[in-house]
This record gives sequence, C-alpha cells and structure tokens, in this order.
Amino acid sequence: MAELVEHGKLFIGGRFTDPLGRAAIEVVSPHTEQIIGRVPHASRADVDRAVATARTAFDQGPWPRLPLAERAAVIGRIRDAIAVRHEELARSISSQSGSPYSWSVLAQALGAMMVWDSCLTVARDFPHEETRAGALGPLLIRREPVGVVAAVVPWNVPQFTAAAKLAPALLAGCTAILKPSPESPLDSYLLAEITQEAGLPEGVLSVLPADREISEYLIGHPGVDKISFTGSVAAGKRVMEVASRHLTRVTLELGGKSAAVILPDADLETAVAGIVPAAWMNNGQACVAQTRVLAPRSRYPEIADALTAAASSLTVGDPLDPATQVGPLATRRQRTRSLDYIETGLREGARLLTGGPRPPAAQDHGWYVRPTLFGEVDNTMRIAREEIFGPVVCLLPYDDESDAARIADDSDYGLSGSVWTSDTDRGIRFARRIRTGTYSVNTFSLDMLGPFGGYKHSGIGRELGPEGYGAYLEHKMIHLPAGHTSDGGD
Repeated sequence: MAELVEHGKLFIGGRFTDPLGRAAIEVVSPHTEQIIGRVPHASRADVDRAVATARTAFDQGPWPRLPLAERAAVIGRIRDAIAVRHEELARSISSQSGSPYSWSVLAQALGAMMVWDSCLTVARDFPHEETRAGALGPLLIRREPVGVVAAVVPWNVPQFTAAAKLAPALLAGCTAILKPSPESPLDSYLLAEITQEAGLPEGVLSVLPADREISEYLIGHPGVDKISFTGSVAAGKRVMEVASRHLTRVTLELGGKSAAVILPDADLETAVAGIVPAAWMNNGQACVAQTRVLAPRSRYPEIADALTAAASSLTVGDPLDPATQVGPLATRRQRTRSLDYIETGLREGARLLTGGPRPPAAQDHGWYVRPTLFGEVDNTMRIAREEIFGPVVCLLPYDDESDAARIADDSDYGLSGSVWTSDTDRGIRFARRIRTGTYSVNTFSLDMLGPFGGYKHSGIGRELGPEGYGAYLEHKMIHLPAGHTSDGGD
C-alpha cells in the first residue's frame, strides 16, 4: 500500500503557513481506490489572505520592477529543479490521476519543464517596449504586467497547465495564485517547494487547493486582475460570467472533440501508429485527444481492422507500471461517464469494434475502462459530438475530401486535429480549411513556442508562444513630442 502523503499547511505568498479553515481534501488513488493523500482545503479567508499578499507584492514589491534578466534567472532555476525532480513529479501525478507513468514523465513533468524553458525564450525576445511612428507624432508602446493572476488548473495535466499559466505570468512581472484541482493537489506542493528554493520573492506565488465553490470565490475576487482557466466548457462559461462582474481579463482553454483525418493516399501503418497514441493519450483524458477518426469509405474496412487491432493491443494496468499504456480514469464519476457514453453509443446504433462496458479482465479494483473503439459512427450521434473525456474513440466514414472537411468542422469544438496523407502539401491545404486552433500534418504534436488554444467552444485566447506570453501584459501608448528620439528610460 502506498505511503500516505500529508500536508498540513497552505503555501501563501511563498511561505508554508497554517490554513485559516479546518476542512481537508482527501486524495484517492484511481488504481487502488484508497486514500493516498491529505491536504488543507483553502477557505474564503485563505483566498482573501492570498489575494491581499499578491496585491501588495505586485503594487509595492520588487518583482514587477526587477529587470527581466533577474526574473528570468529565478524562472531558470525553477525549470532546472523541475528537470531534476521530474520523476518525483511524474509519480505524484500518476498516483493521483491514473496517468500512465511513461506518459507522465514525458508529457506531464518534462513537458512542463519545456513550457518553463520555452517561455524564457519567448520573454527574452519579446518587444516589451518599442517606438512607433504615429499619425500625430512619435509613440512609445509599452507592455506592462497585467497584475494579480488567478491560475486555475485541472486534474488531468496539472503541471503542464500550471506551467503554461505561471511561467508567462511570472516572467511578465505578475504575481499569481495557483488553484489546483481537489483531485490532484499533491504535485502542486512539490512545485511550491521548487519555487521557494528557486528564490521567488515573498508574496509572488500562493497555492490554494480547493473545490469549485472556493474557485468561484477566487475568480470573482475584486483583487484579481486576470484569470487563466483550463477546464470544461460549462465551467468556462461560469468563469466568464463571474469574471464579468469586475471586467476581469480571462483566458479560457476548454474542451475538444478533435478529428484525425486519414486521406485516401495515406500510408495506413504510419497513420495508425500516429493516431492511436494521440487518440488514447492519458487514458483519453486530454482535451486535444484525437477522438474522432475520419476514414474514406474506399478504405474504411482496412482502417477499421488496423485501428481495432492497435487499440486492442494497448496495455491496461497500474499507472505506476512503466509498461502501462492505459491506466484508470481519474475519478469514479469519470468512469461512470465513460461507461454511460459507451451504452449511449450502442443505443445509437454504432458498432463496438473493441473495448466496451466490461472492465479489463485483470482489474478487480480501480476506475478502469477498456480502450474502446466504435465503428459505423454518424457525426450526429452524441458519442461523436460530446466530449467524453475517457478512452472512447469514434471511427466515421466520409465520401470525399470536402465531405471530410465538413465532418471535421461540424463540431461545437475547435481545439486540435490532424491529417494523414502521402502528400504533405495536400495535407497543408487541408489543414488550412479546418477551423481549429492547433493542427498537425502527418504527425501529432504541441509546440511550446507556438500559440495553443481553440476556436468556438474550445476557448478564448491563447497559451504558449508569444501570443500566450502577451496575454499577461497590458498595452500602454505614450504620446511623445514631435522630433523626440529617446524614450529616457530602460
């Protein structure tokens, strides 16, 4: 049985301190269904204290006023410490969320390190101040930190999403409050230790594990200037509603129902090898997962056979076993949700190619769902339209390339997607037709130096790259007298 991880304090303004409330969060293993951790549940009073601390640190403290190079030195130490402790972070995340350990190492921990690193590159090259010829005279354009940031992250990729918010916010000169999910708060304590040891000044960062009610209180707090939220569409809509009370700036990274399109000329072995890990990544608990696979009718039977064989061969088991490719779902409710959608797909007339409602044979405990593939799916079915957030994938037929583009775009979401073809230029032309924020041709990847985000219900704004960094800056225009050539500042 795993050792119980207990934390009795909250991390507020760079210090571990006693919580003002008495409630606690119990973390349950999705593999054993046993309690593996316990942390304080932040109260409203804790939020008030964290916001006041962040407000003072931003309005009066040194962090926003330091030269970028000095902030970058601290962020560089955070990045380096994550690299050193990446296995510890990966184990913590896998224990809490069921993410396969091999995937946690690469995408959760090292992926987070790459986000911190890429943001350093972006910030160093970013035009924080520039002169411009205006219509009435010279202009000085400044980008200044937006202020106090509330960073609300989900349970499925907690360190990656925390890095995508905290790295640009802190480098820009903001102060921040990280609100981890109650399902996966343990790794946030490791991050808190790392930032403290890296020399992040007092007041700059707080970490407040809490449920939805306290999250809403934080989001609606008048002392917060910017909200960066990753989660469901329903929750994102509520964030916008609450943030509107104070016109708080928002970035929303929400759900997806992304389509992987196999064109008729694609090499099937290459396509299947690329799509399968992208479709069932993180047990299907990924907003960018390629959960709709579009196949030409002329090749539908062979594509169905190849995907079925590949999905059936995925290794299901203990998330801490390096051989595991699909672990348990993060919570009991997520398993119930996936099983309900499987039953819905069967009722709607889709054909079950592999997987289904029965639990994996070797698993007599834990929140497991077998990797499931439905064939003969119509895009009007609920399993093709709604984000399941589990290991359930749909295979849809199409008639020609225009039909494939129509089906791929016939979605409330627009987060990710891919196209597979022997002609890369043809793939690029197809990619340009699809209304989605991130797209891949003959691969599936997410580059930390480019903008990440979605069209339609998949979100508002962008993370990563210069676009994501810029979301934590306000623009100021300073009019200068005619003929002035020096800004007089740094």
